[in-house]
Amino acid sequence: MTTVLDPTEPELSSRVLRLVRLRRDAAAAPATARGLRLTAPIGSLNLPDLTAGAREAVAALAAGEHSEEDLAALVAAKDGDAGLLRWQLTRRRLGLAGMLEHSVTLVDEHGARQLAGLRPIGRGACEPGPVPAPTGQLKLSRFAAAAVQDGALLVRAPGSPLGVELASSAAGLLAALADWTSPAALAQLPGGLPLEAARQTLRLFAAAGLLAPGAPGDEPELDEQRLAQWTAADLVFHARTRRPTTVAGYGGTYRFGDRFGPEPASPPVRPGERVSLAVPDLTEIAFNDRPFSQVLEERRSLRDHDEDAPLTVEQLGELLYRSMRRRQTFTGSDGQELADRPYPSGGAVHELEVYPLVTDCAGLKPGLWHYATDRHELELVAEPGPATAALVAGARESALMKGDPQVVLLVTARFGRVMWKYETVAYPLILKHVGALYQTLYLVGTAMDLAVCGLGGGDAADFAAASGIDFFTEGTVGELVVGSRALIERQDIGVPRSEPKR
Repeated sequence: MTTVLDPTEPELSSRVLRLVRLRRDAAAAPATARGLRLTAPIGSLNLPDLTAGAREAVAALAAGEHSEEDLAALVAAKDGDAGLLRWQLTRRRLGLAGMLEHSVTLVDEHGARQLAGLRPIGRGACEPGPVPAPTGQLKLSRFAAAAVQDGALLVRAPGSPLGVELASSAAGLLAALADWTSPAALAQLPGGLPLEAARQTLRLFAAAGLLAPGAPGDEPELDEQRLAQWTAADLVFHARTRRPTTVAGYGGTYRFGDRFGPEPASPPVRPGERVSLAVPDLTEIAFNDRPFSQVLEERRSLRDHDEDAPLTVEQLGELLYRSMRRRQTFTGSDGQELADRPYPSGGAVHELEVYPLVTDCAGLKPGLWHYATDRHELELVAEPGPATAALVAGARESALMKGDPQVVLLVTARFGRVMWKYETVAYPLILKHVGALYQTLYLVGTAMDLAVCGLGGGDAADFAAASGIDFFTEGTVGELVVGSRALIERQDIGVPRSEPKR
């Protein structure tokens, strides 16, 4: 084992071990008489022509942790000193391919305990960098995020394919690195790590991109607009979903396919009151509709409703029918029941549902309703009450309306419809679907001469309280207010209107 001692430390009985192993989700199998093939979720690596010592070293890495010196000794015993150079080239290939994990272990009077591990999650090289100077200034990046994964605390930075697993004995580093400090200062903290242990652990932090750039008084994360404009949550979401190399699984991986069955295209029929909606004549509508380009140019976010002539249940039914009714269902090759609606949906999963929250709609009593896309009818979910009132108030404030909206279309997602198939991109895919539905409702509403206004946010907890639906199973991901178009429109909000150029 490698022993690294720092003569400046008062306690010389401790040893810091730097160990390496094959990544835990990789497997080695014979490929040829002298070669091996390593496979992992990120891909595979062929090692076609290995010496006997190199094959034994790779097998040792697959079995557990070893020091670099132990591996070199193992190779030399089989291949002699001449085989060490070839082993170093093989070892470098393993690191650059992201097939290795590194760890720091402290051995002292309490025994041997692992402090931290550098773990590859996505695709990219996994090699620690230089050891930081004892007095160098360091700080944790404000974008770093910690989460429990595989029974350990994993700390990651946006855009990095690597993460650092921290043991409880080293977890205090996160709080200590909230401001600029140095390895020497960290070693002086009560209950802190020995200096060399802190330096070697911070070496893993640097490799995983967890340390902030700059220095005291020169902090790009705070001073440069390109970094300062991001919140930690937004950057993590963006980097995770738009950089496939940072994750092990991306896209249609069916990671839950062997644990849960796919959800049906429609939720169960609700007990209680139901209202059948009239089916509009699409042939007549197509004949009478304004040209598409005119509808597109006339689309506006209209917040004002005509109180004297509110939206009718027939208009609401036509809007929903033309925008999101189910036209057909079919079974995909994966066994999932899929659907077809007027707007697009990735994989035809169509997880979105609409809940009209009615305050003033001619022919329909107030309350929270659900639109059954397969039957073209409304199901009563909740009578008016404090929970629905909170939803109405939130929509009114978000839309900057002077009065209550006639109808709020609460768009929800049945998350399992998407997450059963898609990994990493599941939630952003849902948001893309919401945007497609927004535009569809806007254009159909404009063609019908209705007032439609999409909202930028809402409270999914309020919807859960009003509907009684589990927050994690189905929740709101979008909201629009809909009503009859006012005869006189306000000009103090929204995009300034001007006459079209001819």
